[in-house]
Amino acid sequence: MNVLIIEDEKPAARRLNRMLAELDIEVQQMLHSVEESLSWLQNNAHPDLIFLDIQLSDGLSFEIFEEIEVKSAIIFTTAYDEYALKAFKLNSIDYLLKPLDEDELKVAVNKFKENQPKQSDVQVNLDDIRKLLVNPVDRKFKKRISIKVGQHIKIINIDEVECFYSENKATYIHTSENRNYLLDGSLENWQEQLDPEKFFRVNRTFIININSIKDIIAYSNSRLKLILNTYQDSEIIVSRERVKDFKNWIE
Repeated sequence: MNVLIIEDEKPAARRLNRMLAELDIEVQQMLHSVEESLSWLQNNAHPDLIFLDIQLSDGLSFEIFEEIEVKSAIIFTTAYDEYALKAFKLNSIDYLLKPLDEDELKVAVNKFKENQPKQSDVQVNLDDIRKLLVNPVDRKFKKRISIKVGQHIKIINIDEVECFYSENKATYIHTSENRNYLLDGSLENWQEQLDPEKFFRVNRTFIININSIKDIIAYSNSRLKLILNTYQDSEIIVSRERVKDFKNWIE
């Protein structure tokens, strides 16, 4: 069995490695960030099983699935409470609460061994998992953004934002007035503040407002190309792994 650990806290990763060794399981690799994990998974055969922390040093681990079609079974290691994660047990997905318990780890590993899926059967529905982390009844989404422009503060209604995008490790918005503004915070942080009915992350770089889409064009490798009302600085491509969720979102 090939096993990969993706965990940003190195002591926690080493502890999990030792616990797995006691179960006669050898870990193939330990990774600590989204960027490192993407690089490794793009250049190596995917393992049978990944132990995956939700919160990594450079973002949520969901970003990995948005960029790469991961064929491995997943066991999330997380501090989120059990109630919020009860539906994680989907399609070969399991979870363990931190701090990890040796007996619970053994049960999860044995369960995987007994029901080891074919890699072609492993699927991760990102939107379903995201919804588990937030109670939509209690959630209040951003309605406006305040931005410092020189000595002034400009207020932008969220409906005026065509897209959020990252460039050179910075985050920007593009508005219906065909203007770009620099934001504080990562694209991932902004995504969590946006109404998922209106905004959708099409790839690692862009979050799109549904009302800003002017045209949708079939693109190479089963992807989609988006044309927005005013944004023209670069191509916006819906990644192959996000196409199905995107189509469901726009319906």
